[in-house]
Amino acid sequence: MTVRVVVADDQEIVRTGLTMILNSQPDIQVVGEAANGHRAVELARHLRPDVCLFDIRMPGLDGIEATRALAGPGVPDPLAVVVITTFDLDEYVYAALRAGARGFLLKDAGTAMLAQAVHAAADGDALIAPSVTARLLRTFAAAGPAGTTQPVDPLTGREEQVLAAVASGRTNSEIAAELFITLSTVKTHITSLMAKIGARNRVEMAMWAYETNRVRR
Repeated sequence: MTVRVVVADDQEIVRTGLTMILNSQPDIQVVGEAANGHRAVELARHLRPDVCLFDIRMPGLDGIEATRALAGPGVPDPLAVVVITTFDLDEYVYAALRAGARGFLLKDAGTAMLAQAVHAAADGDALIAPSVTARLLRTFAAAGPAGTTQPVDPLTGREEQVLAAVASGRTNSEIAAELFITLSTVKTHITSLMAKIGARNRVEMAMWAYETNRVRR
């Protein structure tokens, strides 16, 4: 199945480069390009791509606001957004994820990481550049919203283990091997966890784990 992508970046050479990289993948196709946030939102709403790849710094409407418009809290049918930037600033990462992004990459991440992030977002998963993941969560968890919602139904012991593993950056396969359970069981636990804590993806699960002091900072 081909993953359909909309790319938005105000620099034409960057936008063209990203498009060429993605179109070189056998199962990814760029179906639209935008040079600013307003056009990106308009295109995304019209084309309904599997993934939106947005630069943070764009004129008019930046990538974070564009993400919020398409994937933020209250959006009835959110799209998958991956934010990409030149700047390794935690404030950008945190704002993007809070706005609903399913991934965050630096522009020097490389072809493989870019394709991986697009596929993860299309699959409902989330990927952040490894260089910022742990640092981001540890630094900004304390700045989360006051009174983080606690689950109505308590987490089971196994769900707590899976949550801790997700917050540590483990993949589903790594969690399955670590806990000696099947991949399908891991996915079942993750689905249950997201429903219980109101998270939309793994990144929100990880942030919730830090905010509720389930993971040592």
